Amino acid sequence: MNFLKGLALSLLGLLLYVALVIFGLVFMLNSTVLNPGFILREMDKLDVYLLVEEVIREEVVPQLEVPPGYEPYVLEIADDTMADLRPWIREQTRDVVYTGYDYFLGRSWHLYLSIPLEPVRDNLKENLRETVLSSPPPELAGLPPAVLEQYLDVAYQQFNQIPDSFEFDQDDLAPEDAAHLEQVRQYIGYIQLGYKLLIVLILLLILGIVLIHREVRGATRSLGVTFLSCGFVIYLSNFLARYFVSPRLLELSLPADFQTKLPQLMADFHAPLDWYAIVLVAIGVALVVVSFVYKRRPSEA
Repeated sequence: MNFLKGLALSLLGLLLYVALVIFGLVFMLNSTVLNPGFILREMDKLDVYLLVEEVIREEVVPQLEVPPGYEPYVLEIADDTMADLRPWIREQTRDVVYTGYDYFLGRSWHLYLSIPLEPVRDNLKENLRETVLSSPPPELAGLPPAVLEQYLDVAYQQFNQIPDSFEFDQDDLAPEDAAHLEQVRQYIGYIQLGYKLLIVLILLLILGIVLIHREVRGATRSLGVTFLSCGFVIYLSNFLARYFVSPRLLELSLPADFQTKLPQLMADFHAPLDWYAIVLVAIGVALVVVSFVYKRRPSEA
């Protein structure tokens, strides 16, 4: 009988250990990659918006067909527009991220994004007008404001080609692309379901260990050792993962400002698992202490 009891406790303890480890990994994913709030916070920390501005300034603008001598004007207009629209870009990014996550996390059944572009068009026109009127090109210097406005009206026609909005509709995708999108959604759904099932499994395993022991000291000591050892191993593994992965990230060919912030990104990504491990260790220590200080009642002796 004692052999079967010991075998059952060993099996349940091993299953509980494995379930706690897997739950920690899923908990980290839910707290980071699958959390839109985390994504937006990290985008702010990494200055992604500033990086986009630099790419537009250094890569996109030089490729525009601009008459000789007009490059400084285009750069100034682009810089002013990006600076003016920075709050608007953040707001639109937030809406896009949350809308996308609502779909992938199963809160909505259809993915549709709409970004109004009127602010971009209006701001470009206003910055063009201010730039030309304050410092007109050499061939327009000395012209009265009314004539300059006529030239501006012609230039505005280029901006009027910007549509009222940018729209993305899942129904417009090719069948294979729509299938890939739905597949990603299903995989995330499996992770969400697994997260809930793991909670139930862990509770059932704890209950099973308690019922087999049928006394406080043995149950708390068994559970305490499992929680304590599992938390310690998870914390150590997480530390080693950061130690070995972070140097590899610095070898990637990325913009310098972005690259220097990657270690912080990795630290934020691993932080939920660190806290999870610390909680496990704290629970384990508390249970072990209880197992030693608890006084058996006569019926448990």
